[in-house]
Amino acid sequence: MTTTSLTAETNRTVLAALLILGYAMAIGFTDNFVQVIARDAGLWQFFATRTAFGFVILGAVAAAFGLRLRPVNLTAVAARSALHGTAMIVYFGCLAFLPVAIVAAGLFTAPIFTLLISRFAFGVPMGPFRIFAVGLGFCGALLVLGPGQGAAIGLASVLPIAAGALYALGNIATRQWCEGEAAETLLMGFFTMLGLIGLLGLGVMALWQPVAAEGAEGFILRGAVWPTGSFLFWTFVQAAGSLLGVGMMIKAYQVAEASRVAIFEYVILPASAFWAYVLWGDVLGATAIAGIAMIFAAGLIIALRGR
Repeated sequence: MTTTSLTAETNRTVLAALLILGYAMAIGFTDNFVQVIARDAGLWQFFATRTAFGFVILGAVAAAFGLRLRPVNLTAVAARSALHGTAMIVYFGCLAFLPVAIVAAGLFTAPIFTLLISRFAFGVPMGPFRIFAVGLGFCGALLVLGPGQGAAIGLASVLPIAAGALYALGNIATRQWCEGEAAETLLMGFFTMLGLIGLLGLGVMALWQPVAAEGAEGFILRGAVWPTGSFLFWTFVQAAGSLLGVGMMIKAYQVAEASRVAIFEYVILPASAFWAYVLWGDVLGATAIAGIAMIFAAGLIIALRGR
């Protein structure tokens, strides 16, 4: 390999790292305000409104740059979107009650589940390093979501890991079912599914009419309410931040080797903790920090061995 090609590869890797850093900082910032959104409206109204804003932004960008939003295989895109959409229900539901860094740590167990599903469902071999990474990441998740917060492990703390498992299924579906689909098509499908889930949830809440608690505690059971200015503003910021962040992530995977980019993605864990500290003064305990470091290390091992 010539010096010129090595320099070009290094430059692309640095650019990918900067793009992933931008993605992590954008997502880490906007996700911290879900707890503000949760005080004024419900999860289902948030999803429906976020999708409406996302459609406007994505439609304008697609028209300006000539992007293709129509799927090649509608069924495959819908199935993949359903998996990722369900993962996001759990993820955003947890954000109303748990610190962003803790929920993000649960979501980032996805590579561990991807390995396990690939091994037992598709027979993909898994060497000793990856087996060690699975064990390390699992122990880290236990520290972050249970004793790391000074509490026994219960349903609320296990749900972020469930989001990670569902997200892993969606990632596998992306590779197995959606080859040849444009990134913007998958993004459009994802937002569409979240909007449909939001409308369905609003319909169920209207029929069921459960008694929702005041504030963030009523986030999941709250039906449609008259939107406040704060809700509309932060939901728009959430939609725009998600599109911007995911756009930078997609670009990063286009300019550099995927196995290298996957390593950088784990910067979202310290980025989420950074914004939680700057915005709300939230500080994680030493045990939780150790757990996040273990999940981070497990992801690095998986990504490096994947090369």
